[in-house]
Amino acid sequence: VQLQASGGGLVQAGGSLTLACVASGTGNFFRVNSVGWYRHTPGEQREMVVRWLHTASGDRTTYGSSVKGRFTISADNNENTALLRMTNLQPEDTAVYSCTSNIWTPQTGSVDYWGQGTLVTVSS
Repeated sequence: VQLQASGGGLVQAGGSLTLACVASGTGNFFRVNSVGWYRHTPGEQREMVVRWLHTASGDRTTYGSSVKGRFTISADNNENTALLRMTNLQPEDTAVYSCTSNIWTPQTGSVDYWGQGTLVTVSS
């Protein structure tokens, strides 16, 4: 299984971007237990942007306080893709954004995967 993140780029403050995280190599029978987006800037700790968790009692989505109300996670199940819609972007949102997912397959069981980062730069 591989995760591929894309969609980063340069945007002006107040603008929007949509990041995509595509899972490949899952086969036809698999289950996604969680999806998360994290961001990292040089010299700072990695920050959780959003985390979606599937549980037996229902799905739960948690947004980081700095992005709540501006960022939205969604899924395109037909394309094995998780999307992160980012609106009203600000210069402090500039970072490398990475996706992660816990995916279960019959062959591997539940495994955490990380995609490579995609750079988002917000100019003032």
